[in-house]
Amino acid sequence: MLTERLTRAIGRPVVRVTPFTGRGYTPARRMIVELADGSTVFAKQATTKPTAKWLRTEFSNYRQLRGSFRPELIGWDDDGGLEPILVLEDLSHALWPPPWTAERIQRVLDTIAEIGRQPIPDGVEPLDADWLRGGWRTVAEDPEPFLSLGMCTPAWLDRALPTLLAAVESAPLKGDQLLHLDVRSDNLCFDGDRTLFVDWNHACVANPEVERAFFLPSMHAEGGPAPDEVTTIDPGLVGVVAGYFASHAGLPPVPGAPGVRPIQRTQLEVALPWVVKALGLAPLGE
Repeated sequence: MLTERLTRAIGRPVVRVTPFTGRGYTPARRMIVELADGSTVFAKQATTKPTAKWLRTEFSNYRQLRGSFRPELIGWDDDGGLEPILVLEDLSHALWPPPWTAERIQRVLDTIAEIGRQPIPDGVEPLDADWLRGGWRTVAEDPEPFLSLGMCTPAWLDRALPTLLAAVESAPLKGDQLLHLDVRSDNLCFDGDRTLFVDWNHACVANPEVERAFFLPSMHAEGGPAPDEVTTIDPGLVGVVAGYFASHAGLPPVPGAPGVRPIQRTQLEVALPWVVKALGLAPLGE
């Protein structure tokens, strides 16, 4: 049944399907598909209601996006239920960071700028700015998940919260440009002179500085330079980034996606010292 669906989506005979592991945090099924002519493609199949919704959104965006940052769309098969299949070019041969070099970091920043110049695909909505800036409000209402991470003391949080809450309210989140909104090493690669972004289900319309701000902690956590050594980010946006991870990293594991909370904690370990420096807060140990 799977082989038949893949053949229908691709339009060419399928001879072998190999599970692909190593990237991605959702329970979607990922595969390398070998075709009769010896070529290969990449396929992703949803397995749950959320992943089916995300995959349909991703397909809609791939159909409309144009640019060197977009992997080639090969095919699509929608069962109308929980297991639609998206087929893209096989990028397993590409260079997936880390390691991070100055040249690779600049290519990512340039690609973010290129994406911001694209027409907005139908169906892509403005960023929910009120929700995104609400991280520190969530921590203030229930600090225990954040404090359980052991990154600061209750006394430090009590002193810092007024400054953090004020800073995020002034953060320039809104804008009129297209964002990918999930730029991390597992969602981008380098293939020759192309810098490609994958997993387009979170695309939105906002200020592209939001994209740069959220990219920098994961890059630094993987051995790249500190965020403030790469570019200047509005202090309020630094507060938004830190607040997002502070309000999520200490929560229970996401069902079917056990790797999400650990990667959020890893990014918080960068974002929290970053916001301390950006806002001139007391050191975390005090």
